[in-house]
Order: sequence, then structure tokens, then C-alpha cells
Amino acid sequence: MKNTGQLSRRQILGAAGFLGLAALTGCGGGGDGGDAEDLSKKRKGAMKNYRAGEQFKAARPLTFSLLHNDNPVYPLKEDWLFWKELTRRTGVTLEATPVPLSDYEKKRSLLIGAGDAPLLIPKTYPGQETAFVSSGAILPVSDYVDLMPNFRDKVRRWNLQPEVDSLRQSDGRFYLLPGLHEKVRQGYSLAFRTDVLDRHGLSLPTTWDEVYTTFRALKEEYPDRYPFTDRWSTNTPFPVGALSQYLGQAYGVRAGWSYLNTSWDAKAGKFVFTGATDAYRGVVEYLHKLVAEKLMDPESFTQTDDEAVQKILSEKSFAISANPQELVQNYRYNLGKQVEGATIEMIPVPIGPAGPVVLGGARLENGMMISSKALESDDFVALMQFVDWLWYSDAGQEFSKWGVENTTFTRSGPGKYELEPGISLMGSDPGAPKDLQKDFGFYNGVFTYGGSWALVSSSFGPDEKEFTDAMASREQLPVDPPHPLRSEEQEQATLWDTPLKDHVTQNTLRFALGKRPLSEWDDYVKELRAKNMDRFIDLHNQAHERFEKENA
Repeated sequence: MKNTGQLSRRQILGAAGFLGLAALTGCGGGGDGGDAEDLSKKRKGAMKNYRAGEQFKAARPLTFSLLHNDNPVYPLKEDWLFWKELTRRTGVTLEATPVPLSDYEKKRSLLIGAGDAPLLIPKTYPGQETAFVSSGAILPVSDYVDLMPNFRDKVRRWNLQPEVDSLRQSDGRFYLLPGLHEKVRQGYSLAFRTDVLDRHGLSLPTTWDEVYTTFRALKEEYPDRYPFTDRWSTNTPFPVGALSQYLGQAYGVRAGWSYLNTSWDAKAGKFVFTGATDAYRGVVEYLHKLVAEKLMDPESFTQTDDEAVQKILSEKSFAISANPQELVQNYRYNLGKQVEGATIEMIPVPIGPAGPVVLGGARLENGMMISSKALESDDFVALMQFVDWLWYSDAGQEFSKWGVENTTFTRSGPGKYELEPGISLMGSDPGAPKDLQKDFGFYNGVFTYGGSWALVSSSFGPDEKEFTDAMASREQLPVDPPHPLRSEEQEQATLWDTPLKDHVTQNTLRFALGKRPLSEWDDYVKELRAKNMDRFIDLHNQAHERFEKENA
């Protein structure tokens, strides 16, 4: 592995504008379009008969550049076993440019804008690629998926084509290779102090109505405390981002971390503005009710994560948003040390008006953009084969996640992995001298996402397995249909999008905290119209209608 270091001053200053590369035309080989002959001189190092399930090994040593999202929990090390073993297996050396997690999105844009981006640009969430399409700076990867048999196989077997099609831009192509999940995986919900519930004869709630009545009962028992305090508000522009997201799901609407200004109304057959829908109002009203009746700590919307957790540990509150890792490694571990007999459990997302559902598109995860400069190289085909093996083959995904058999893990059965003694993963063995992420470079979010349910669930503890099994059985709401905007439309929509979203965010907070009465909801919608809400939605509906006609 070669470490190319931090961004230079030239790279940052060079981001005054995109390169204005001409938009690439189809040169693939039968995937979404193109002519295989165009790639006949770009096969340096490629395998002649690369197939799904086959180990990729370059015909000659190759080096590819990669943007590396550097997580402070396991910062990049040049001596990771991951790099060495990857080169041994594939013949490829990755030349990594590390970028701090906190600055990743900004510096990714700077590098792309300056024309200095590495060839491989991972950790890109669906929708984030749109800003780079019109400049021609990134590859229309849909033209080349015929070179990626593992990707195509998973899309076909897991019926993911509608989700993948939702990524298409106005030219009918998609520019992001997303992470692919066999099943829906949900990560966040409410956690309750179950010993406190048991003490007062209360059961774990299964619906949001039951959540409310449980909080009411706890408030009666502890009138000087807030039953519920929350977190995940300070590192996102959206207040209580996790809570709003899974509460929104119960209403069938995107909110919190997953909020988008556009929502597909399947019954009406058109897009509507999310922040003005009845479903979104239901989310806001529920949050307002909790705060107004002093069932939810109002500081939840502004406090740091550490402050929220300390309130749970000091028994000032009895419920908090959680994910399985935080439940085990933080809440349960620290409560066990501080409060004798304390127990805490995370419940499946409570069911609301939309029923037992999960949002559409939940099986796609962050993925990979590829610089259009890759197509200029004579090893382009090998690059696509390599990406396909490492990010989409069963063997590549297992390697990225668990490492090397009999070195970092042993196999105890199909889909069952055990870490070698002395190796810990996310606190699984606090006394272990080595860590799978920090010391070996495996289970790295740059490389490890998506995959079969057997692989994804192989690292689950009992709590996470029970939770994810329950969520995976729920019905997925329809995926938003493609509605790609043309470049000039995208520029206009971007000018409207941010002010609209900011207004929704600010007023969600004001309504929830009671600083603005809910009786002013109609006035709030009028304010959105004054900020071009209707014109914004009209753009997206026109784009959807146009795409339908052009791709009928």
C-alpha cells in the first residue's frame, strides 16, 4: 500500500471549477450499452475469462489510486495486513490518499473539482454523485457493468434492479456503484431500561402509541425526571437525526438523517414535497407531544452524545436512541459498572400509522464513484474486474470483513466466523492485545459494506441478530422511481433545495420544542411555497414524466 498523504495546497486551490470533461459515451461491452471493441486496448493486466465467483488475479502487477475515508477509531496504517494480503491475492497495490472522516465530503468535492481525485472514490452515498455528473469528472459506470459479473449476479438474484434504476441520471445512466444488501438492515431504534420497566410492571412497547403510554407511566413514577433523553443531534443539521429517521419510517416518510425534500406518493403517482405532507406533520406532532408533556428531554435536540449518555448512566432518564454497537459497548457495559442490576434492551422500531414497514431503497448503501480518468488507462478492464471482486464478490467481501483464515479468524461452519484468540472487534474482547480494525485494517468502512445476509449477520451479537431479523421481515415501501434532472434543471433545483431543507429543519425544531404553535402549520407551508416549493416539485415531476417517456 502506498500512502500519498494529505491534500496539497495546489489541489485545494485548484478546485475553483470542474475540469469540464466531455460527458463520456457508452464504451462498455453490452451492459447498459456500448461497444466491446472500444476496450480492446485497455486490457492490460485483465483476466481473459473473469467470471462471478472466481478469484481475481491481475495478469501483471497493477497500482490503482484510492480515496480513503480515514476513521479516527482505526486510522490508516501502512503496515496493515489488509494491504499486504490484498496485493498477494489480486496483484493490485492500492495507493491511498487518506482524508479525515470529518472533512471527507468537502475534500472529496475539492479533489474532483481540481481534477486530482484518485481513480477510486468510495464512501459516496446515493445522490451525492449527482453534483459531479455534468462535468464529466466521474464515469457512467452503468456502461461498464458487463465487466462486473459479481455485481450483475447480485442485482439479478436479489431483485435489486428497481433500486439500481433509481440511481439513473437524465441520460439514462447511473454513475455510482452502490453497496448491495441481500436483505434490509436497519440500525437504529429505542432502547429502554428494562429493569426499571419490570419494577413498575411495564412491558416493552411495540407501537408508538405504546411508547407514549410507557413514557407517561414512567413520568408518573418519576415526576422529577424526563423518561426519555436523546442524542445524535450535534453532528447533523437535523435535530435528533436518528430518532426522526426511524419515527418517520413509522409514518411512511423520510425524516431525520434520511430526509429528502422529494417523496414519491405511490397513490397519486407523483412526487410531493416531504416537509409539507400530512405524514411529516404527524412526525412533528408526535415529537411536540413528547416535549410538551415533559416526556422527552428538550435538551435532546441540542446536547452532545456524551451528555445524553451520561443522563442514562446517572438514571436521569430511562430511554435513549441506540444502535446494536452502542447498546452493547456503551450503554450496557457502562450501566453494568455504575448501576447494580441495571438492564437495557433495544426494541424493533415501533410500529406507527404506516404499519410494519421499512423505507424503500433501504438495501442500497454508500458505494463507489470512479474517476472518468480511469477510462484513459490501458488497465481499465482490470480496474473494473478488481472493483467487482473486492466490493461485490463473496470472497472479496469476506476478506474485507474478516481478514485471513487461520490468521485473524477461523471458520466454525457455513457463515460462522470466530476471531483468533487475542483479537477483538468493536470491544468484543476488551482485554485482547490486538484489534481487527486498528491493527489489521479489516472491517474498514471503506471496503466493508453490503453482502449476503449470512455475511452481514455473521458479526451480529444476539441482540443485533434478534433486532435485524425482526426488521428484515417487514414490508419495504415502494422505491422512488427515477426522476433525473438535466444539468440546467439540476442547477436550478440545487438553488432551491438547500433553503427549502433549511426551512423544514428549523421549523421542525421550533414546532417540536413549542417555540412555534402547531396552529401555524398552514403558514409554514405557505412559507415553503414562497421559497419555490411548488416549482421545485414540478421540476422533479416533469423529470420523472420525461424519463418514463424516453425509456418506455
